[in-house]
Amino acid sequence: MPDSQTPGVPKYLQLVRREARMHSGQVSELANLTRALNEARRRGGRSGVGERITDNTLVRVAVDLLLQDPQRLRGTTEDELRASVGLPPLGQDTQDQR
Repeated sequence: MPDSQTPGVPKYLQLVRREARMHSGQVSELANLTRALNEARRRGGRSGVGERITDNTLVRVAVDLLLQDPQRLRGTTEDELRASVGLPPLGQDTQDQR
């Protein structure tokens, strides 16, 4: 859920710091996606338009996707939760094997 922003205060200072443990493949792929999105913005001549996309930006978007339809999540393990949203079990996902 988007919170209202305070004018004149940088966005990152208005957010709550939260640590998340991630698999190494997730970290690598997240960094690659962040870089690709920012490069696409620069190539499109939009380097001064919009905001810089960071790994944290993408994590916030992913969290919002989960929170948008919470009743879809079912399970008591990470693999069961992944399966409930259409993701393969850990170790079978190509991103987790990198």
